[in-house]
Amino acid sequence: MEVRIDNLSKHFPGVKGAPVVKAVDQMNFTIPDGKLVGLLGPSGCGKSTTLYMIAGLHKPTEGKIWFGDRDVTDVPAENRGIGLVFQNYALYPHFTVRQNITFPLENVRPKLPKEEMEQIAQEVANLVDIGNLLDRLPKQLSGGQQQRVAIARALSKRPQVLLLDEPLSNLDARLRLQTREEIRRIQRDTKVTTIFVTHDQEEAMSISDSIVVMRRGVVHQIDAPQVVYEEPVDLFVAKFLGSPAINIFDGELKDGKVLLHGNVYHEGLKSAGTFDLKDERIYDVAVAGGYQGTKAQYFSSLGVEYVEKVEETAKEEPKEKGNFFKNLSEKMKAKKKSQFVPNVIEGELTLHSLHTALSFGGYRPSFGDFEEEVGKFIVEAGVNRNVKIGVRPEAFTLDKNENPAIEIEVLFIEHIGRDITIVANVLGQKHRIRVIIPAEERHKVKDKVIKVYPKRFYLFDLDGSRIL
Repeated sequence: MEVRIDNLSKHFPGVKGAPVVKAVDQMNFTIPDGKLVGLLGPSGCGKSTTLYMIAGLHKPTEGKIWFGDRDVTDVPAENRGIGLVFQNYALYPHFTVRQNITFPLENVRPKLPKEEMEQIAQEVANLVDIGNLLDRLPKQLSGGQQQRVAIARALSKRPQVLLLDEPLSNLDARLRLQTREEIRRIQRDTKVTTIFVTHDQEEAMSISDSIVVMRRGVVHQIDAPQVVYEEPVDLFVAKFLGSPAINIFDGELKDGKVLLHGNVYHEGLKSAGTFDLKDERIYDVAVAGGYQGTKAQYFSSLGVEYVEKVEETAKEEPKEKGNFFKNLSEKMKAKKKSQFVPNVIEGELTLHSLHTALSFGGYRPSFGDFEEEVGKFIVEAGVNRNVKIGVRPEAFTLDKNENPAIEIEVLFIEHIGRDITIVANVLGQKHRIRVIIPAEERHKVKDKVIKVYPKRFYLFDLDGSRIL
């Protein structure tokens, strides 16, 4: 069964006056019939919310969900033909394995004979390799066996779509590996369209036909696992996939050339002039992230006098009766804001110093997120600016090539199978770097400071977009 998501969004109201939370925002993708697709992303990115909307447990704020040619957006969960496996298994402790598997069949209409239900239970139990455990209680099973019972129960109704919500997170490392292989085998045997939610990139890479990489409710990239790894569309995807993670260096775009430690890594990019960090649009970014000050207070922290325009308003309308507490709350908020004392930036105004000042004023996002938001304006201006150079740990060589060298100070060496990982600091930067090389090249690491050469590098702009 093909699953199609059209402009799907789910917004939750903010708590205590906080802005609306866009858990899923304008999502579009199609899952081909019979494929296994992984929804991958950090905690809070909207993976499970998306899954629950597909399952019918959450009603979308807007958008459509299609199973083949059937619009199921408003169809109740029990009528969608889905099988759902939760993270915590959700087995009935007083039921046997057989009873847990047949329970969803009790409500099938027309009602199935008991013999047929038990036959189905035996078939799906054999499929997930627990055919000899049907008379046991859940407490008599291991974690991996309980997970198989949950999968068998989801398969018992012959679903058109199988939905798995972080099904392996409660298992130990060995069982996770074993069970994910079993899930892949089961999916191939049944050919049921499957959506698998996980924050574990290794799980997603190992069993998915394609991966949907999400962040803050937005889809960043959809493609085959190897393509997503080798050709990330932006800095977030590049950093999220890979273990060890990709090495990121601070480069500089100057007069069309990308520089790292004075070495030219690329030429021909557009750049000219500077960007004014006192741009008014940055205040809007600050407020969206929780900054508490007024615009005048914000600019005073930059050492700039700013007079807010006060528009004349019509005669105040009489206050509505019964709104005493609401009016009092608004007065308290206004008073709190007026008493706000901005953190004045001393010394050079940079993105770092600006972020620090905003953090004292209630701004919540990390520097990386702030740099990305403000980076949109800097990139639009086409100016000389900082950029990010990314190199995968396995994409280095100790042998000189056409790419400029990076000097590193070796801290220690880790042995991983036939390869070794050099853990080092980059000279001139506060970056820790990992370089993976074959174990037989260990003898080349003779000195404390060595040169490594990237065989391939990625280039990203401040807003996270990929340049090269």
